[in-house]
Amino acid sequence: MDTQAARRQMVDQQIRTWEVLDTHVLDTLAVIPRESFVEDAYRQLAFADASIPIGFGQTMLAPKMHGRILQALAIDATDRVLEVGTGSGYLTAALGLLSANTTSIDIHPEFIDRARRNLGAVPRARVDLQVRDAFAPSALGQFEAIALTGSMPVYDERFEKALSVGGRLFAVVGSAPVMEALLVRRVDAAQWVRESLFETVIEPLIGAPAAPRFVF
Repeated sequence: MDTQAARRQMVDQQIRTWEVLDTHVLDTLAVIPRESFVEDAYRQLAFADASIPIGFGQTMLAPKMHGRILQALAIDATDRVLEVGTGSGYLTAALGLLSANTTSIDIHPEFIDRARRNLGAVPRARVDLQVRDAFAPSALGQFEAIALTGSMPVYDERFEKALSVGGRLFAVVGSAPVMEALLVRRVDAAQWVRESLFETVIEPLIGAPAAPRFVF
C-alpha cells in the first residue's frame, strides 16, 4: 500500500467532503501516519471510512469524525487541551500537534501503553498520557479545549466546568440510534452556550451515567 497516497485520498475524499475545510486540521491529519495507530489485523482498514475495533468494546473513530472534532474545537497553538478517551492515540497525536499541550486520559492502562508506543510515530506531538477515570470525584483541571471521544447518554456538566473562559468542549450526547454532537463554549464564569453540530452514533464513555429508564 502507498500509505502517503492513501492518507492524502482519505483527507481529500472523506474528511474534506464532510465539511472539514480548516487547512490547519487537514494539513495535520495529512502528516500523521494513521496506519501506525491501527493494530496489524486491521491495517488494511487504516484509511477506510469506518470505525476500527481497538479492544475492550471500543473503536477508533472514522477519519471524518476526527476531522469534525478538530475543526469544531479550533485548537490554537497556545491552548491547553484535555482528551477524554485516549484509545489508539490517533486523535491525541493531532491534538498534540495543534496545541501547546494535550493531556489525554483513559481508564484502560492498556490503551495508555499502546498509545504511548503509537505516538512514537509523531515525536513532535506535545502530549501527556494518564491512566484516569474521567468520572472520578477529583477535579479535571482547567483547559481551553476538551474533546470527548465517547458519548454521554446524559449530559454531564463536569466537563464544561473544566473549561477556562472562552474554552470549547466537543461532546456527543444521547443514545442510539440518534445522538447529537455538541460544541459547548464557556462565555464567562457562570455561563455556557451549546451549539448543535450534527447527528451521529459513537460508543459511550466508560462510566458515563446512564439515561433514566422509563417504566410504564
